[in-house]
Amino acid sequence: MHHIDSLLHDGVQAGVFSCTTYSIGTAQGELLSGHTGTLGMGRGPVGPDTLFDLASVTKPMVAVAFMKLFEQGLVCLDDTIDQFLPMFRGHPKGKISMHALLTHTSTIHGQVQLYRTCHSKAQMLLGVMHMPPRDISTPSVEYSSQGFMILGEIVEKLSGMPLDEAMRKWVFAPLGMNDTLFTPQEALHARIASTENCPWRGHMVTGEVHDENAVVMGGVCGHAGLFAPAADVAKLCRAMLSGLTSDGTRYLMPATLRLMTQNHTKGLNLARGLGWQCKDPSASPAGDLFSDTSYGHTGFTGTSLWLDPVRDLYAVLLTNRVHPTRDKEGIVHIRHVFHNLAALYRDGLTCQQA
Repeated sequence: MHHIDSLLHDGVQAGVFSCTTYSIGTAQGELLSGHTGTLGMGRGPVGPDTLFDLASVTKPMVAVAFMKLFEQGLVCLDDTIDQFLPMFRGHPKGKISMHALLTHTSTIHGQVQLYRTCHSKAQMLLGVMHMPPRDISTPSVEYSSQGFMILGEIVEKLSGMPLDEAMRKWVFAPLGMNDTLFTPQEALHARIASTENCPWRGHMVTGEVHDENAVVMGGVCGHAGLFAPAADVAKLCRAMLSGLTSDGTRYLMPATLRLMTQNHTKGLNLARGLGWQCKDPSASPAGDLFSDTSYGHTGFTGTSLWLDPVRDLYAVLLTNRVHPTRDKEGIVHIRHVFHNLAALYRDGLTCQQA
């Protein structure tokens, strides 16, 4: 515990982030947690209830909602975009499968700054549709936030309700993630870690989604936009490890969990599950000690969660590494060491029990 807290304290002192909270535990509950730093320049201290902009950690949560709908029999992985979104009918991208969206293997390019030319959600979706397609004659993974924008729209169609309501129904309410939400009201901003002094917006961002494409989408979308405290993200982790809610009710079936978290892109450049990153042979955010069956996700703002079913271990690390600017290094090293220390702590407990 001392080593983890020292690592994160040093990260604050070095300016990698202004604050961080973490939670480490098993399917049964939390083992360790902590927090250090301040919410931002000139702001008060971080607390255990601080909300962070999760950025792309939104993606696996939306994928979990999708898999809940999968378990209802409303969709399967071979289904295509045009079965759910009429605007894509007759367009080549309409034939992209759910599997390709979830594994980032579709023809939709990623990391495109559509916000510079698109000024509404409708324009953004048209922008995704009309972007030149990615060449997949040689299959490969290309991380695509734009693909998850489309997946968020499909979750809306399948649920028959806006995405924020669908996420509450299928993920947050069942798991007791009561503080996880899109577009937090101003009354909550005092609890939210600041992100970037944004050149595009001309002000320090607090309580508004950091991702510019998500801003144009209205802050509620499949690729980014969620805010949450570490304790809520840990609840999702425990459900993924156990398949159960906190009261012991079945949440996801074992077959669904296996399907979602196995590596679907073996032999390609990156290891991907359905909405999850799997562990790559090198340079994995999970560090050196998490097992090859581990999986998780990272967010551009400095957030991450990683789970190891072999060790029965999860590790949540939330930071605001883009504060006050995104142009700095250090988070990659800290993530790796944090996960190594979390694995060593869990192994130490196992040795003591033996």
